[in-house]
Amino acid sequence: MTETTEYKKALEKELSLLESELKTVGRKNPDNPKDWQPTPTDLNTLQSDENEVADSIETFEENTAILKDLEIRYNEVKSALQRIAQGTFGKCSVCKLPIEAKKLEANPAATTCIKHVNS
Repeated sequence: MTETTEYKKALEKELSLLESELKTVGRKNPDNPKDWQPTPTDLNTLQSDENEVADSIETFEENTAILKDLEIRYNEVKSALQRIAQGTFGKCSVCKLPIEAKKLEANPAATTCIKHVNS
C-alpha cells in the first residue's frame, strides 16, 4: 500500500466523520450543494414562552459557529482528496516541493510545506 493510498483512506474516513457531524448541526444548502447551512429552528412550533424562543435562537447561533468550523475542515479534506485524484497531493502549493511526511501525517489535508506554513 502506498503512502498516498494510506492518506486517501485517512482522508475518506475523516470526510465521512465530518459529514456525519455536519448533519447534526446543519444541512446541505438546497440552492448550493457545496455549501452547508445551519438547520433552522421553526419558531412557529414553539410556544410563546420567551425563554424557549431565546434558547432556540441561542442553539441556532451555536450550531452556526460549529458548522462553520466543520465546513472549513470538510472543504480542506475534500480538496486534499481532489489533489490525490489529480496527482498533485503532497506538493507545496507555494514552492511545489514535497510537503514533509511528518506534516502530512499530522494533517493529510496540508497544502504547504513547513517553510510556507504562513503563506
